[in-house]
Amino acid sequence: MKAIAKRFVADESGATAIEYGLVAAMMGIAVVTIFTAFKTSLTSAFSTMGAALNTKASGISSAQ
Repeated sequence: MKAIAKRFVADESGATAIEYGLVAAMMGIAVVTIFTAFKTSLTSAFSTMGAALNTKASGISSAQ
């Protein structure tokens, strides 16, 4: 019984999985926070890029 208890206490594989989970959760929170903080700037940038792509695409399709 002592050997089983010692093996259980020494086993760190579960702790490693928990650490990876915590790191992933923190990264997710950071990404959401950053996107929320820069929401207006990101919306403007993607709108500008989308308009430019639409302009180029319509120029390409009308040239054919």
